[in-house]
Amino acid sequence: MTIRPLPRYLVQRYHGWHATTYADNSAWYRRLADEGQRPRAMVISCCDSRVHVTSIFGADTGEFFIHRNIANLVPPYAPDGEQHGTSAAVEYAVRELHVSHLIVMGHSQCGGIAGCHAMCSGQAPELDEATSFVGRWMDILRPGYERVAGLPPEEQIPALEQVAVRVSLENLLTFPFIAAAVEARELSLHGLLHDIRNGQLTMIGEDGHFVPV
Repeated sequence: MTIRPLPRYLVQRYHGWHATTYADNSAWYRRLADEGQRPRAMVISCCDSRVHVTSIFGADTGEFFIHRNIANLVPPYAPDGEQHGTSAAVEYAVRELHVSHLIVMGHSQCGGIAGCHAMCSGQAPELDEATSFVGRWMDILRPGYERVAGLPPEEQIPALEQVAVRVSLENLLTFPFIAAAVEARELSLHGLLHDIRNGQLTMIGEDGHFVPV
């Protein structure tokens, strides 16, 4: 196995960060190291490099427990003894860190959502292959495709981006410890959608529709 050194531009950026941002906030970083993390919220967002959760909320280090995956999806509760990265992150946030808010944040122009739409509409047979990690992950959203299939073609993918947030929230409530925490009012769930082009953020309001934040 051959491991290469970091690219030079990343090394330079690290040294710049350490000499400025870290140096200016070193006491805070030492406190985080000594006292541990106490995030108030967990954010489940997409891996997409255009989605920068901490920048969107102006958050400091230690404020958010963030888990990123393809298309910000949460699978249903499945205690089958297998390896479940997203479920493990959710379990740790709720049971160990005792976060008060659990946020699912989708975004526009999501490649994972577009891939799921293509797969479910028969336009991406390669994603239907058993060997496709992306395809099998996007199976989580396959039932959601049925909710948008009857819409005009140009509306289906944007609608599916919203449905992905809803499906993840629905699946979160299949976890007994999450349902119990929500029932006890110790945890609240939130659904957000970030528009990359215009920077707008919408949320699922009390009436169940996405409304501006």
